[in-house]
Amino acid sequence: HSVVRNALFCLETAANQRENHVYTKALLAYAFALAGNSEKRKALLDSLEKEAVRKDGSVHWQRPGKEPEADLPYYRHRAPSAEVEMTAYVLLAHLTSQPAPAQEELAFASLIAKWISSQQNPSGGFSSTQ
Repeated sequence: HSVVRNALFCLETAANQRENHVYTKALLAYAFALAGNSEKRKALLDSLEKEAVRKDGSVHWQRPGKEPEADLPYYRHRAPSAEVEMTAYVLLAHLTSQPAPAQEELAFASLIAKWISSQQNPSGGFSSTQ
């Protein structure tokens, strides 16, 4: 359909910009995964992997220039909703591929899922509004 084709062209133009915010890259990676554009999806995921925060056996993404959280005993930091959302979009982009994700991609996705699950509040929800 021409509307979808035009929308994808707009997204491709945005993806080709030199500097994209990490949140934008996460959304674009998921959009291209849904659209079946594996080349763009992979390029964005490769770029995102370079910006990943690896800590305590998990992987997540945070906004550039953010202050590192305090590492205090008996204190469990919960990330802001934007970071939970963008990390979840990266996870969805990893899991939305045709054919099914490779074993190494699933292993990386499990590290992302580990971080996301650590962000649950005592009621089982998240700070994210999405």
